[in-house]
Amino acid sequence: MRGQIRKAISGFYYIYANGKIYQTRARGNFRQRKITPLVGDFVEFESKNLIDGYLLKIFPRKNELFRPTTANVDIGIIVISSIDPDFSLNLLDRFLVLLEEKKVRPLIYITKIDLLNEEKFYEIAKLAQIYRDIGYTVIFSKDEREKIAKLIQYFPHHLLVTIGQSGVGKSTLLNTLSPTLKLQTSKISKTLGQGKHTTRFVELLPLFDGLIADTPGFSSIDLSKIKATDLPKMFPEFIKASPFCKFRECSHTHEPSCEVKTKVEQGQIALSRYKNYLNFLSEIRSQRLD
Repeated sequence: MRGQIRKAISGFYYIYANGKIYQTRARGNFRQRKITPLVGDFVEFESKNLIDGYLLKIFPRKNELFRPTTANVDIGIIVISSIDPDFSLNLLDRFLVLLEEKKVRPLIYITKIDLLNEEKFYEIAKLAQIYRDIGYTVIFSKDEREKIAKLIQYFPHHLLVTIGQSGVGKSTLLNTLSPTLKLQTSKISKTLGQGKHTTRFVELLPLFDGLIADTPGFSSIDLSKIKATDLPKMFPEFIKASPFCKFRECSHTHEPSCEVKTKVEQGQIALSRYKNYLNFLSEIRSQRLD
């Protein structure tokens, strides 16, 4: 039979097929070939009943994420708080680079707007517009019902994951989408400024004719696996400008007649995005030299 892994825990893989969930184990040759089945994988398996089956084959993946451990992801919902923890452009751009590199469509969902004063609200609204102008979908509104309604539109026939710093409200968001889930949430640690991990394994949850994974939050992303020459391709506004650079493989750092730098100077590319690009580039280069 063919199906999709919906949950993986303690060596068991729970596969959805024909409207049922089958509990399976992977054959030993997966371990020998160093292949790890992931939630979201489309697979072939055999089973005589619902609790005693074997996973036989994993079909090719279109992508895979290891934080969260999920395969064949369509949309990555970047859940980022406007306050507590504070809105971080550096962290947001890190998540965007990660999803761009994995060919996952990003969707930016901003939480805790009700905690903002008027001045802070307009500050975050301006930042949200920067990312909309780049072409990203940003869900930002004082009306919680409106935000949820917009998000639900992206569910049908898609596999979505939530990613973001701990304590930004990923589990709270899912509980709002489907109150019957009753996922555990945690308070922000005043000492660390971040929440505790509340989700211990990845599971695909059927919602609104789609699937979504609730995952542990984390506050940092390792970009070292991305090549320095590939990093500019993770910034859509750089891609649009780069054909007009003097050099074909322009790194947008020291080269003369660089269209990206020109657009930054003209305010057509956000200075914050360019500074984060330089920061990431330096980080990647230094790690490759270690």
